[in-house]
Amino acid sequence: MDFENRVAEIVRQTELLRATAAGADPAASVAACPEWSLGQLLNHVGAGHRYADGIVRGRATEAPDDTYLRNPGHETRPDSWLTDGAEALAAALREAGPDTEVWTPVPTGKPRTAFYARRFLHETAMHRADVALAVGQEFELDGEVAHDTLDEWLELGSLPVMFEYFPERRAMQGPGHTIHLAPTDHAASWTVDLTGDLPDWHRGPGDEPAATVEAPLAQLLLIVYGREPVTSAKLTGDTAFLDRWLSLLSFG
Repeated sequence: MDFENRVAEIVRQTELLRATAAGADPAASVAACPEWSLGQLLNHVGAGHRYADGIVRGRATEAPDDTYLRNPGHETRPDSWLTDGAEALAAALREAGPDTEVWTPVPTGKPRTAFYARRFLHETAMHRADVALAVGQEFELDGEVAHDTLDEWLELGSLPVMFEYFPERRAMQGPGHTIHLAPTDHAASWTVDLTGDLPDWHRGPGDEPAATVEAPLAQLLLIVYGREPVTSAKLTGDTAFLDRWLSLLSFG
């Protein structure tokens, strides 16, 4: 996906999220975010858009305070609050363009505004999944968006700094430790490669993966993001290794 499509999708995914949450009890529990109510999750999403908007619009060079983002309150917001924040972020991103340098939390690569278009598209889409699951609705995601979401998840999850945050993941590295993520409704597939000193990944199948997960692409996303049990997919190979890998993931 290009920058403009990601920016437009932030607004579209927010509109879909708002519609999904319409009429739901803000005190309802959210399985993927058990410490938050549905209302707090919605406040988190809206706060995230405003957090990114402040970074982009202000050309921030250091991390702003994210206390509310991490600990959203129970305030009841106006009906348009979610979409207002998404539209403001989209406007700020379009005004800045993809290559304006700003602070980002990623310690590799050029820090630029393109990061926020991609990150908050996927942040919004996956929290829409959380809301859908909380209110008992089906979650569907456009194939192009889902493809980009899984690409980003693999890229961020393979950063060397992840071993600093999650040292227990080092134990997953070893000979033959590969996992094939194979959508049943999409031409692309991915291989997680844990055979070297650092986690890696590539598109397409690997040679004799230790484990393979087959499911529709949106369902694969829910599985790797910890929103759905892996047993809902077709599994082959070393399922104990796969379970261990999934148990150590924590992102989004």
